[in-house]
Amino acid sequence: MRQAPVAVTRFAPSPTGRLHLGHALSAVLSHDLASADGGRFILRIEDIDPGRCREAFVEGIFEDLRWLGLGWDGEVVRQSARMHLYSDALARLRDMGLIYPCFCTRSEIVAEIAASGAAPHGPDGPLYPGTCRMLSTEERARLLPDTPHALRLDMTAAVALAAPLHWHDDRAGTVAARPEMFGDVVLARKDAPASYHLAVTVDDAAQGITDVVRGQDLFAATHVHRLLQALLGLPTPRYHHHPLVTDAAGRRLAKRDRALTLEEMRRADADPAALLARLRSGDLTVGRLYQKA
Repeated sequence: MRQAPVAVTRFAPSPTGRLHLGHALSAVLSHDLASADGGRFILRIEDIDPGRCREAFVEGIFEDLRWLGLGWDGEVVRQSARMHLYSDALARLRDMGLIYPCFCTRSEIVAEIAASGAAPHGPDGPLYPGTCRMLSTEERARLLPDTPHALRLDMTAAVALAAPLHWHDDRAGTVAARPEMFGDVVLARKDAPASYHLAVTVDDAAQGITDVVRGQDLFAATHVHRLLQALLGLPTPRYHHHPLVTDAAGRRLAKRDRALTLEEMRRADADPAALLARLRSGDLTVGRLYQKA
């Protein structure tokens, strides 16, 4: 009987702020899955957005993980050093006729959606109406040299090429991929040469990730990742989407909402061993998780 490969997992935070309890949960579950299987736990820094990423937050990630007692295997990988891999992936999709330049500004997209009166919605909100997909080759050639633009995936063409797809989640079981609900997703912008969707798909394959452990809020994104894996000929890992840590009102934690950080807990003399025990138990409400030693 063929045995499943030893687990290789990753924790891949963006250095746009300090880590909070939601990050701690993803890190410990990913670490524990690899440890239980005699595998490897990899740390990847997703720093492709230079406008928001800060080196001080990278150091903070290291500090927080060490405080929790979570070590990682091998060198830390930074997405900012892997731009050539994303460029290669974009070139392959371009050669397949699956991406197109989008010259619309955010305000123009909002205005067009408002004018349409009934724009379809996806997990991230109203879908892009496909304005620039309709441009002629001549019009694209005229605009490309001097007009800022993003690169979008022609979702209809991509789905037609990839045929029916599935992926497996340890809670949801076998899931039929429906990436079309996202519409023509952006794969690159001038200020971010690779989107989250593209970079994470390429990196997970390049690093041999067998099991992706992340929050339930990223469950829907897996539909797009599965499509990109099929188009680029990349393997599909097993997925483990865990419940989210919530505040007293039941809202998921977010950096933008100034969620309680691990740094703040450390300064308040919280006990990291007790915190990890509570996270592993599945008690995911901040008020119960945050108890001083």
